[in-house]
Amino acid sequence: MPETTPSALPLAAAAAPPRRQGMTTGVLALYAAIAIALLLAISLPFATDYVGADNDDTMRLVMVRDLMAGQGWFDMTQYRLGLDGGTLMHWSRFIDLPIANLIGFFSLFVEQPRAEALALAVWPLMLVVPVLFFMGLAGHRLGGAAAMHATLILTTIFVVALNRFQPGSIDHHNVQLAIVAGIAAMLLDPGLRARDHAAAGALAGFAIAIGAETTPLIGAVCLVVALRWLWLGPAFRAAAAAFGLALAATVTLAFFATVAPSRYTQVTCDSLSYGFYALATFGGAMLFLVASLTSNRAFGGRLAALAVGGAVIAVAVLVIAPGCLANPLDTLDPLLKTFWLSGVIEAQSAVAQFRLEPASIGTYYAPALLALVVCLWRIRRGEAVGGHLTMLVLIGVAFAVSLIQIRGAIFSNLLSALPLGLAIADLRRASNAHPRNLGLGLAFAGLTLAAVPATWALAGALLPGRSQEQLQAGLAGTAKVRAACTAQASIAPLANEPAGVVSGPSNLGVQILRYTPHRVLSAPYHRNQGGMLTELHIGLSNPHQAEAFLRGAHVTLVAFCADDTQTRDLAKAEPEGLYADLLRGRVPDYLEPIAGTENAALQLFRVRPQ
Repeated sequence: MPETTPSALPLAAAAAPPRRQGMTTGVLALYAAIAIALLLAISLPFATDYVGADNDDTMRLVMVRDLMAGQGWFDMTQYRLGLDGGTLMHWSRFIDLPIANLIGFFSLFVEQPRAEALALAVWPLMLVVPVLFFMGLAGHRLGGAAAMHATLILTTIFVVALNRFQPGSIDHHNVQLAIVAGIAAMLLDPGLRARDHAAAGALAGFAIAIGAETTPLIGAVCLVVALRWLWLGPAFRAAAAAFGLALAATVTLAFFATVAPSRYTQVTCDSLSYGFYALATFGGAMLFLVASLTSNRAFGGRLAALAVGGAVIAVAVLVIAPGCLANPLDTLDPLLKTFWLSGVIEAQSAVAQFRLEPASIGTYYAPALLALVVCLWRIRRGEAVGGHLTMLVLIGVAFAVSLIQIRGAIFSNLLSALPLGLAIADLRRASNAHPRNLGLGLAFAGLTLAAVPATWALAGALLPGRSQEQLQAGLAGTAKVRAACTAQASIAPLANEPAGVVSGPSNLGVQILRYTPHRVLSAPYHRNQGGMLTELHIGLSNPHQAEAFLRGAHVTLVAFCADDTQTRDLAKAEPEGLYADLLRGRVPDYLEPIAGTENAALQLFRVRPQ
């Protein structure tokens, strides 16, 4: 006999919610307008540039410019980065394309710089809409209209506080957040419809195509669908099969649409390649076949089929891409880990970040930890068990990733708004029903504040330690104001030099690419290990050895920023090195200062011919 959906595992409060789950156009427009207005109000008055502050925003613009200038669609090499031959980037053209189209559209009406500024302002603001729509939809599916509004308020605060949606932020993390929100909303469909799970599979495939950061989370999504099929059996057959088929189809389309034929057999663990393509399509197809062929079997039969499928996929991982089970950054040269990776906040583990900045831990981990507790509490009470089990797995995996690398915290913090939004809505309802119960009122206010990552950031900044010291230093305003080394005015003298190769600190590299025609040795990207290591050796070596490195890399110009943290670290590590000498004002004979930059924030030198 066919099995029916167990009544003991409700996915949400409502069994058959109305179309669009309360997310009307008016509700979406209201919250989107508020979020966008706040983003503009916070960012525009203080903006000094139309490109975001993150290096990735600038590098994305450089890649888009190259695409618009005629570089091939399949050619992801940044020829002006690193040693001779350039650096093959690990990003996706799926992000470059809409930005390039926006720039092209606006250039019909205004000059190129203004067209870039308009496109870079519009793109991140556009992405606010799908994030809010999917989070509101997911909130309603989890707990109704009140939960939807609470979730939307938390999400609006999250979007406004996170710099990934401010004008100029064109890196792919905002797109990834929209995709993750969409997947959550589709998985929380109380009707278990094939349509919604097909959408979840397509979004999961698209996430894999855009960047490797979400791969563990997509693995968790696949696990949720597989375990749900195992429990529900034939009632979930169509949904599981649709998810698997959509995942395999989307990854296949993305692979052939963005990967050059010459690279079809290459396996990389930081981008869409044969490894992720083969495993995703294999896994999706396996789920489709298992769901299609064995759904009518008893629970034990389904468990056996799923176990066999899982074992086959595990073997495939070990055969096709065993290296991808580890962190790609683990293979970095120790010198790069010391002088570069240790300073990248998003790449730090929870332990490393606690040692560096203990007051910041709450921002990254507290909301997700609260959400996990709420999920467990709801499950124990038998309230919307299926939905909270789903959120427990997704938030739990994102939280685990964030313990290894902080970059995972943006996903756990976003998803935490769903269970916490429902909990806040319930506490508000209870508090209003019992206005004299001070405990309920305090619980409502306390959870509302604790659910917001920005609350923990503010609290951390006020605690004793480095955060408070930095805050007091900023308020005191005693630091000497100097033009930033990365400012266009500082880099402008380089643009007047014949196109060549520039050696300078990694944080300066992308700005040189943006403002000049030169190639740079170093910029903060792990695929450019050769160029970054060469620049580090130049700074650490004594002037005579540094000259050999400079000439071996065909460097024609040196950019020296005395205020750069990495530069100072290198000078401190090797007091007899080139950077230490330049800090003391000792310029070797083979370097010729460029007129006008001798006392500037960014000192520029020509490498004299031999």
